[in-house]
Amino acid sequence: MARIKNIELPKDKVTFIGLTSIYGIGQSLAKKICNDAKVDCMIRVKDLTDEQVNALRKEIDKYPVEGDLRRDVQTNIKNKMEIGCNQGLRHKRGLPVRGQNTRSNARTRKGRGKVVANKKKAGK
Repeated sequence: MARIKNIELPKDKVTFIGLTSIYGIGQSLAKKICNDAKVDCMIRVKDLTDEQVNALRKEIDKYPVEGDLRRDVQTNIKNKMEIGCNQGLRHKRGLPVRGQNTRSNARTRKGRGKVVANKKKAGK
């Protein structure tokens, strides 16, 4: 049972894929952590020894992950909203922040479509 940063790693996955369940760790960083901790990244999480898990914990402590990273990201977003920059305004309005088109897409950010009633055509 490998528990790192209060996250239970999936037992049947390979170590570097299991590490990606921690917020802030992607595949490339997970491989780097495994190499620095001298742990084979292709072993299953359930086969890790306690020494290997401790080595991974020490290596992960060097990076901002989970709560610290989430707090930093939220602080950055709030800061942008306060200073009124374009990204902050897009966050306030619930629109895509990084320049995506919004005419027909962006349903994830904008939510469900709003129904517009049809005008009746003038009869002859």
